[in-house]
Amino acid sequence: MSITAQNVTKRFGDFVALDNVTVECPAGALVALLGPSGGGKTTLLRIIAGLEVPDSGTVLFRDDDISKRSARDRNVGFVFQHYALFRHMTVFENVAFGLRVRKWPEQKVRDRVKELLHLVRLEEKAAQYPANLSGGQKQRIALVRALAPEPKVLLLDEPFGALDAKVRAELRDWLRRFHDELHVTSIFVTHDQEEAFEVADRVVVLNKGRIEQQGMPIEVFEHPANEFVMDFLGNVNKLPVRVEGGRALLGETGTVELPAKLFGNGASGRTDAYIRPHELDISRTADGGNCMLGRIVHINPAGSVVKVRLLAEDFGLMINVDVTPDRYKALALKPNETVYVTPKSAKIFESDYSI
Repeated sequence: MSITAQNVTKRFGDFVALDNVTVECPAGALVALLGPSGGGKTTLLRIIAGLEVPDSGTVLFRDDDISKRSARDRNVGFVFQHYALFRHMTVFENVAFGLRVRKWPEQKVRDRVKELLHLVRLEEKAAQYPANLSGGQKQRIALVRALAPEPKVLLLDEPFGALDAKVRAELRDWLRRFHDELHVTSIFVTHDQEEAFEVADRVVVLNKGRIEQQGMPIEVFEHPANEFVMDFLGNVNKLPVRVEGGRALLGETGTVELPAKLFGNGASGRTDAYIRPHELDISRTADGGNCMLGRIVHINPAGSVVKVRLLAEDFGLMINVDVTPDRYKALALKPNETVYVTPKSAKIFESDYSI
């Protein structure tokens, strides 16, 4: 069941939550609505679910216009951030609730609940109450409760937002595998870039009620449409430059030229260049000469990359560089040391540029 929200506009008083937004979710896909708070993600999700009515625009399930149907008649499963489980009901009764409301035969209810609890490996929790479950277990129960009536579409509103980092990471992996088994067309809201890029087949970046970019995760990350997308998707260095004759020069005297890709035509004058931390290299010598001198302010060696923060005093810039643990050990980096930083890549956008 494919989903299309077409030319959707929604206002709350003077606030424009969605401004002529069109989003397509292919059948069987898992699509992430990604963006900052207030960007319109949850409003769009609620309009697709039938919990909000758009001022204009249509919602299509495949080619069927369901814009005027009630939430109940859309056959949509909805998963909330804070689980919304019934505290006075057991796990079994929570999952069975929607089936009994729809008057399923009791044996069919029992078979369906047993099947779903087995699917999420929580059969042993059937007789327990939500208060006895961990956060991750509660969210899995909330998910299968939404799936119990066999919905055409699954919608998730920041499903892992209330969980700690470790549990979030585990559930992201679990949701991706779970979706690959069931292939239910799904849309989920998140402001977590890592979550969206790990889980989704497609990513839609929303900001201030408008779509900034949409596409496959690797397309959006490697080819951001504009400054907002570039800046929003992870840590990035923003460096003031002068563009002259297609060359991006850092500093008043143009002592460093950035290997920049310019998006748009006729970019010139003063602007900003965007460089991700892994697009900078640290060395002990000024190989090639096209580099900045930087004093190491802080080193964070935790994780799969070592994060190095430097002050380029000649330019008055704080710069973040990511290096591999092997590179960090080979250079034997220490705070307050002076090193050379060489840009390997950069992006410059015209303010009105878009793909």
